[in-house]
Amino acid sequence: MKNTNHTLQAIYDKIRAQERISPEEGLLLYQKAPWLEIVQLAWERRVQQVGSTSASYTVFRIINYTNICSISCSFCSFKKDPSASGTYVLNRDEIFEKIENAISQKADQVFFQGGVNPELPLGYYTDLLQEIKTRFGIHIRGFSPVEIKHLADNNSMSIPEVIKTLKDSGLDSVPGAGAEILSERVRKVLAPKKCTTQEWLDIMKLCHQAGLRGSANIVIGSIETDEEILEHLCHIRNLQDETKGFDSFIPWTFQAQTKEFTHRKIMHHEYLKLVGLSRLFLDNIKNIEVSVMVLGKEIGKLALRMGANDISSPVIEENVLRSFGVKSEAESRNLIKEAGFNPLRRGFNYQVIS
Repeated sequence: MKNTNHTLQAIYDKIRAQERISPEEGLLLYQKAPWLEIVQLAWERRVQQVGSTSASYTVFRIINYTNICSISCSFCSFKKDPSASGTYVLNRDEIFEKIENAISQKADQVFFQGGVNPELPLGYYTDLLQEIKTRFGIHIRGFSPVEIKHLADNNSMSIPEVIKTLKDSGLDSVPGAGAEILSERVRKVLAPKKCTTQEWLDIMKLCHQAGLRGSANIVIGSIETDEEILEHLCHIRNLQDETKGFDSFIPWTFQAQTKEFTHRKIMHHEYLKLVGLSRLFLDNIKNIEVSVMVLGKEIGKLALRMGANDISSPVIEENVLRSFGVKSEAESRNLIKEAGFNPLRRGFNYQVIS
């Protein structure tokens, strides 16, 4: 124990000197460091990087444009097989109505996310993007690496060609969706038809190089090990070193949605410890977002004292996950005030709006 304490103190000293910690040191922190030590270190790093007085939020609408999906992730209850009842593909008028409703609620971003539908042509995507930009001029975020890979395969195009086509049509940024845990062992069990770890990283790198910035995330609460959590964080940190394309990092937890999924309940202290570790290990990502939508308001308030500086914002219409978060801009501002911070509304790339 004495040697462990001595080693941990050396890691604390490195962090306070703003030196990068290694994966091995990150793992030791996660497994052995007292919870309150990580909390204190993460708060100090948060103050160094973004200050101590404010926390941010944004307002956006998710548009789940289709629930038809050929991927069959074990943890997802949203997807439908093409032959199943209850399938849908939103048409342009339905999507425009959702965007108009979102704008009436002061949203300044829309987030396109859907199943990997083998029947949708590329024109469905490009026509929509072009019309949305012409009609509304709103920021469009969308299409995970999994969706982009499908579009390339389905249209006999290269990944860079698809990315350029989507960007030229109006796409502004990309989400970190589809990563879950960037470990091949985990991915082969939970979602063997999804992108491999390397494919996800390669596609995200190409998006960043094309000027499509975005977020990264991690989802814990299944069969992942502590070592695989650090493996995931290493992949994100290494890619950020190369592209500087991630504006934020968001730790999530899995929700139990299907009987096929091996779900492990994450205790609140474990999630908060991961938030703190994310702030300390991902020294090249300025913004850490707490998943209020999945973890709830009270955990969101605590996380803002433990490394996070942004909350998952009011999401207008969420069909994939059960939301326990804020439902309006007023709720977002109140949550941040109750946590002891000045609320700042931000745009996609964290510029302050109000």
